[in-house]
This record gives sequence, structure tokens and C-alpha cells, in this order.
Amino acid sequence: MRMGRVSVLIALIVVQVPVTVLSLCLLLATFALGLVFLFQPQVRLVRGLAEDTRRMVGEWTGSEIASPYLPEPPPPRPGADGMYRSARTLYRSPRVPAWNDRWKWLITDPATWRDDLWLLLDPLVKVGLLPVLLTVPARGLRLYGLWCELLLSATRASRLASQVTHLNRVRDLAAGSQAAELRRIERDLHDGTQARLVAIGMTLGAADELLDSDPAAARALLGKAREASSDTLTELRRVIRGIHPPVLAERGLADAVRALAMDSALPVSVAVDLAHRPDPPVEAAVYFAVSELLANAARHGGADTATIDIRGAGPDLRVTVADDGLGGADPAKGSGLRGIERRLAAFDGVMAISSPAGGPTNVTLDLRRVLPEHWTLPRLPRWKAALVGFLYLTAWCPLFPQGLVPAVFKVFGVEEKAWFLALYLPPPWQWPVIAFMVTLGVTMYVLALVLPVGHTREPGGTENRPCDGR
Repeated sequence: MRMGRVSVLIALIVVQVPVTVLSLCLLLATFALGLVFLFQPQVRLVRGLAEDTRRMVGEWTGSEIASPYLPEPPPPRPGADGMYRSARTLYRSPRVPAWNDRWKWLITDPATWRDDLWLLLDPLVKVGLLPVLLTVPARGLRLYGLWCELLLSATRASRLASQVTHLNRVRDLAAGSQAAELRRIERDLHDGTQARLVAIGMTLGAADELLDSDPAAARALLGKAREASSDTLTELRRVIRGIHPPVLAERGLADAVRALAMDSALPVSVAVDLAHRPDPPVEAAVYFAVSELLANAARHGGADTATIDIRGAGPDLRVTVADDGLGGADPAKGSGLRGIERRLAAFDGVMAISSPAGGPTNVTLDLRRVLPEHWTLPRLPRWKAALVGFLYLTAWCPLFPQGLVPAVFKVFGVEEKAWFLALYLPPPWQWPVIAFMVTLGVTMYVLALVLPVGHTREPGGTENRPCDGR
């Protein structure tokens, strides 16, 4: 397996050399002859080869090398006069501003030139590593992975730019979701509550006119106005619940979802395992998502029963809503699923749907790092605390200077023995002693970690016990 990978690396030199020559020719034509339209094909060519190498090295070494490229510029937007601006020039079409933005993006991205440097030096590095790759393939592949990570990995600037782009996208989604909610509330107030209030006013006006001439009719109209006011109050409460249910603010997500299940047209079972309440915005997003999913199960899915499972794992929150309906749920078909995705996007949440034709439907909402973590230090007995401290303070000695460092000296044939115990022993005993020292050091660190965790799970420990309800 490893020799096959080494063979692939060596064979790639045959591809990289002509690509390097072609890349240099394109760069020369771009900057020496002024053929600037050749720069983008050159960058795409080199980036494609670099991306393939990142993927290949990540699969072979298990350490992913993230793409270092800055985010692409957004498409040009017209001004108030319908013109597109690029620097100090106005254009009627977005083609030239888009080309200029893309040119600036490619030529100012440090990863562009790091890729070119990697392409130029990579064949030489492979040739230099050839003895190690052929004799010790595993070590050679690791060294090659370190070389690729040096030039092909993401930089701090590219990571920051990607985070800014992601935050801008999330902000736009949150703003769009908020605007949609405001439009929905305005529509409900206009079509429901406002219309009812206008009708009540007209009824009271008619009753006032009939009060002297026909008191019986006036009393009947007043009764209708009283009924209409009661209906209006019910409608207004429904709108308020749609903004932020009082039970959610007062009792939290668990009780709010249980109340939602009780009001549902379906028999719904609820299981909640949360050690701590999420923040109010997270609670609201999850509550309305669950409400929408239950409504879909009753209206569109033809379900008979549904189950809700809300569970926390450290800082992560997972919500699963399942029903035994007809299936076929698809965000592309509407039914509020797009709105749920927009709500979750504000918290970097994702929604996974399994809804084959004929059912059942399972919807999972995953929100990472949204739950507060209340860390408590376990109160260990003195002897156990002293043992943990001793293990932390002394475990480094057998692991590093008596284990890993002598192993490195043995591998590279260093004659210096210093104070490494294993190197003073006869050769047949050296590797067993080194292995024992490494095992001893690792065991001591593991014990130092396990002892406090095990203590928190004992009766009377400080472990936070989650609430559970159905």
C-alpha cells in the first residue's frame, strides 16, 4: 500500500514537470507580453493540481490540508443610476468590473504565489526524499506531508477571510429570516386582528345609532361586539405566541415543546435530555422549527403519531422529529422547510431529512456549540488529588526523555547516550525498555485524566445530572 503511494508520488513528477514549464510560459506571457487574459487559466491549472495534492496527502496521512484561497469576490452590483463602478470608471455592463475584481482577487491572494512556488520546488523535494520514500515509506510520506502542509495549508489571513465571508452570509440569512417574520406578523395583524377591530368599531357605531330607537337591537349588536372582542383577543394571543411564546420565556425549551405537543392534533411523545437551557435565540429557533415540523406532519404528511427527541452532547444540541406519515418531505417543495434552514443558519445549524415515499419522516436538527457548558472541578479526596498531581508532574519523564527521545536516537543512529537509561543496556534490551517507558508515560497520563472523571460519576460527586421528561 505505502509503496504504491510512493510510486504515485514519483509518477506525478512526469506530470508536474511539463505543467511547471507551461505555467512559467503563461506567467511570462502575462507579465512580459501583456497577455493578461492568460493569467486566470494559469492559476486554475496550478490550483487544480494543488487541490488534488491536498486531497491525496490528506487521505494518506490523515491530516486534512485546508484550502488557503481567499473567498471569491461577490458579483458587481449596480449603483442607483444602474451603472457598475470599477475603481473610478463606470460601466453599463458588469462584465468588465467582474473581470477586474477577479484579476485583483487572484493576483493579490498569497496562496496563488505559494502554489507556484510549491509547483516549482515539489519535483526537487520528491527527488530529495526519494531515498527515504524507498527505504522507509511511512516516514517518507509523513515528511512529504509536512512539506505540502508548509506551502499548501491555509494561512491565518485566508482563515480570517473565510470566517468573515461565512459571517456575512449568516448575517444575510438572519436578516432575511427576520424580515420574513416581520412580514408574517404584519400580515397576520392586518388580515386578522385589524379586520376584527374594524368590524367591532362598526358594530359599536351601529349599536350607538340604535340605542334610542331600538334598544333590543342595540343590545344584540353589543353582544356581537363582545363576542368579536373575545375572538380578537384570542387572535392577538395567537400572534403573540407566534412572536415569542410566554411559556418559552418562562419555562424554557423543554416545557414549551411539551406544551406544543399537547396542543398538537397528533399524539406526540417528547423526550428531553438537556443539562442547561440554551440561549433565548437558540430556544426560539428550535421551538419554531419543531412547531413547523409538527404542523407539516399533521397537514401534509398524514401522520398518526410523532416523536420529538431533544438532546445535548456537551456544547452541541440535536433535535430529532419523527412521524409515521406518508413521507416525501422536500425543502424544494416548500412546506416551511426552507424557513427552518434559514433559522438554523443563523447559528451554523444544519437540517438533515430522511423522508422516503411512503414514510416515515425523520428530521434531525444539529446545532454546534450553542449550549452553555458549566464546568465544575471535582472535589477529590486529598490522597487522590495528590496522586493526580504526582502523575501529571512525573509522567513526562518516562514518556519523553526515557522513551521517545532514545527511540529517535536509535532510529537515526546517534551515538550520544547522555542520561537515557535504555541506551546503556545491551542492544537486545534497548527497544523493549524504550517501549516500556513510553507505555508507562502514556498510562500515567491516562490515569491522571481518568481519576477525576471517574470521581465525578461516583455517588455524591459533582456531575451535573440532566433533566429528562416525557
